[in-house]
Amino acid sequence: MTILHHPVAVVGAGLGGLALARVLHVHGIEAAVFDADASPAARTQGGMLDIHDDSGQEALRAAGLHEAFLTRVHPGGQALRVLGQDGTVHLEESDDDTGGRPEIDRGELRDLLLDSLPEGTLRWGAQVTGARPLGDGRHEVALADGGAFTTGLLIGADGAWSRVRHLLSPARPAYTGVSFVEADLLDADARQPEAAGVVGGGMLFALGAGRGFLGHRESDGSLHIYAAVQAPEDWLDGIDFTDAEAAKAAVLKEFDGWHESLRALVAEADGALVPRRIHALPVGHRWARTPGVTLLGDAAHLMSPFAGEGANLALLDGAELGLAIATHPGDTEAALTAYEERMFPRAEASAAESARGGATLFRADAPHGLLAMFAGHDG
Repeated sequence: MTILHHPVAVVGAGLGGLALARVLHVHGIEAAVFDADASPAARTQGGMLDIHDDSGQEALRAAGLHEAFLTRVHPGGQALRVLGQDGTVHLEESDDDTGGRPEIDRGELRDLLLDSLPEGTLRWGAQVTGARPLGDGRHEVALADGGAFTTGLLIGADGAWSRVRHLLSPARPAYTGVSFVEADLLDADARQPEAAGVVGGGMLFALGAGRGFLGHRESDGSLHIYAAVQAPEDWLDGIDFTDAEAAKAAVLKEFDGWHESLRALVAEADGALVPRRIHALPVGHRWARTPGVTLLGDAAHLMSPFAGEGANLALLDGAELGLAIATHPGDTEAALTAYEERMFPRAEASAAESARGGATLFRADAPHGLLAMFAGHDG
């Protein structure tokens, strides 16, 4: 069997891996991107993302895609509502188009990146099962179909359960103590006008002690809801998610006494509910410089979503790594050193912020911790 060699191999076609491949392409450097999905449309890509001016948007500028991104943002998506569990509105802000975090559908952003890459960059249906060093910074990567390839530069952009991380670190994601149950309400303005009013035009935080409803309006008019519960890791195992009505009842049991307009965000949901345990790598996760390999995005610094930094950091990681490679031609180790020296402290600060954000959201006096944070003090 012939084993192909790729000078630069990226494992994972998420936002970070695609941003890396795009920036390399802009600088005339070819990369091969491997992804386990059978095609770009193999699975849904999640909901809305707020792309920060000082991170995600900087990455899109480096990729030459910022103007195209701006044409795809969701008007009104930066609106915000904060409610208590009794339905009281504590904070309401409209989107006046002056914020630095415009919202975009994750799938649209991914498509923008995919469409910017030359044909042949992506290898779909290529599930990586392992990787081993060959010496001199080279690695061999094994695929689920029995194939393999070698590379002079291996980048793990393959998410929380990375198959590349073990080359650098023994760390594994740990459960944060919070579980989500995701729900969708379709065509909400017409079919669920009360729920649409509760969520508003952008992001909703409806919070109580140890739990809450987090939601946002999608660009297609649907509502995407996360019922968040501080719970043991096995809590979701006790819910039968194959029975939508039974699953709704089990989730809503955690919200007894909450205002009916908030409970309706789950009770009136369309389709199946989706369970999600929230995991994170240790704050400050890093590794010793290891020849020929590095990580980006969740593979490097998986964190909880409570600072809204995950997608933005993945994009910035990809762009900065691409720029480092382009500005250190022929010196992979110098490029990786330059990239990691910037990435490690940035990721540590964001991971710490995310951990604090989770504690703040679900404080005993929620939503007052979040309100204090928005007001600019610790409360």
